[in-house]
Amino acid sequence: MHHNHTSAGAQEATYSCLAILRSPSSTREGMGGDHGHSKVALPDYKIWKWEGTPLADTQQRLARRGLRDPWMRNEAWRYTGSFGVPVTFKDVLARGFKKGFLAFAVCLAVEYAFFPPKKSEH
Repeated sequence: MHHNHTSAGAQEATYSCLAILRSPSSTREGMGGDHGHSKVALPDYKIWKWEGTPLADTQQRLARRGLRDPWMRNEAWRYTGSFGVPVTFKDVLARGFKKGFLAFAVCLAVEYAFFPPKKSEH
């Protein structure tokens, strides 16, 4: 009877690798896998409703064809809260223009105070 020691060793190595891969997450975390960070608390997916958003029109058009988008709820956040308010050009100007103009005025005053323009004879 002839024993093949090479294949038995290879099998043992394969089994030990599989055991490491199948180890529970608590073992991996104990080995430093979480790096001290806790899991992020995600909101419940049921809080997002597509009813009352532009997605309702899309869902109705799909329903007329006998279809339904089960993942529509994942896009509902785009139409709720501060995400639901469209940003206008006026909003963009109002947000930064006042502070930008104030910074420009301060820089201009500092430049003229410390580096006055030279009087030319022209």
